[in-house]
Amino acid sequence: MTRGAGFAALAATMLFTGCAPTTPSLYQWTAYQPEVYAYFKGKESPQQQIDALEKGLQEIRAKGNVPPPGFHAQLGMLYASVGNDQQSKQEFAAEETQFPESAPFMDFLMKKPK
Repeated sequence: MTRGAGFAALAATMLFTGCAPTTPSLYQWTAYQPEVYAYFKGKESPQQQIDALEKGLQEIRAKGNVPPPGFHAQLGMLYASVGNDQQSKQEFAAEETQFPESAPFMDFLMKKPK
């Protein structure tokens, strides 16, 4: 009898926890991880990576989500690599605004000569 009651309790627990709502992700990653991988592997040109990340950023914002930590920093580094210093600094500033703990590194990158 106790064995049957234990099985019923276990089944009920599994049923109710299986229906629990999931917490949505804090950040929207879209193309960020594949593009960082491509950056380190040298599989795409910086401009192709910029285009993919900009498209991903538009998708993230269209859904009302937030880009993950490092997204704007990576975009800023890519803009710096193609010589677009103004856009690079804007991306570093966006990273610093969104994630204040990144300020020392973003300030370093903004001061760093080409």
